[in-house]
Amino acid sequence: MPIVLMGVSGSGKTSLGRALAARLGWSFYDGDDFHSPQAIEKMSLGIPLNDRDRSPWLECLSKLISDKTRAGENLILACSALKKSYRQRLRSGNENLVFVFLDGSYDLIWDRMQTRGAHYMKAEMLQSQFDDLEVPQNALRVNIDRPIPAILDEIIEFIQSSSR
Repeated sequence: MPIVLMGVSGSGKTSLGRALAARLGWSFYDGDDFHSPQAIEKMSLGIPLNDRDRSPWLECLSKLISDKTRAGENLILACSALKKSYRQRLRSGNENLVFVFLDGSYDLIWDRMQTRGAHYMKAEMLQSQFDDLEVPQNALRVNIDRPIPAILDEIIEFIQSSSR
């Protein structure tokens, strides 16, 4: 089963993804690791990516999901997947893909971004993430204002009920 933890930068995709993968014994992939050097440089300069910048990245992630799923691997992918068109691109050829939307307020995420370590996605770009966000209709929506174990329990319960 492939799962995409999605949401704006700073919503906890990587931290939750690693913890979830560890609890389930699944593989974890961070979508940030698949950005081109040019995209990383652009974000490092405080310039938000546009759809053209994201296109090859989304294709790469879609292929990753397909390849790993075909190989029988259960995986967690941390990926912003902010727009419906991005999620459709990831789902193309991956019909069993499950999205988990990590939902939190601007203020909560801004505060978290102020305290996290070095990351090329600057807190000042958070508004552009919220501006691009198209809240998914077909996803598990998880409120992130709780402790990580409670969030993980909710996601695992959803996974288990979905696979029955």
